Amino acid sequence: MIKHIVFWTLQGSALGHTADENAREMKSRLEALAGLVPGMLAIEVGIDLSRTPSSADVALYSEFTDRGALAAYAGHPEHLAVADFINAVRVDRTVADYEV
Repeated sequence: MIKHIVFWTLQGSALGHTADENAREMKSRLEALAGLVPGMLAIEVGIDLSRTPSSADVALYSEFTDRGALAAYAGHPEHLAVADFINAVRVDRTVADYEV
C-alpha cells in the first residue's frame, strides 16, 4: 500500500477569496475525488486548527493499492483540474509518498 500525504500553505487571498474560503473549497474539491480512480483506498482532507507559524493550512491523507494507482490518480483529469485550482491559491506544497 502507498500512503500519499500533502500539506499546503495558502496565499492570504487568491482568486477573490480568503485563505479560509479557498481551504474549504480545496477540501470540497479533493473529497469529490473519492472513488474516481481504481486503487484509491482512502482520502481525507483536513483544515488546520492550530494556526501556528509552522502549520500548513490544508492537509491531505490518502491511500492507494500500489504505485500504479497513485500514478493513475496523479494523471487523472479530475485530479489535474483540482491541482490547477490549488496551484492558483497556494504558496507552498510539501508531499511525502511511502510504501507500507
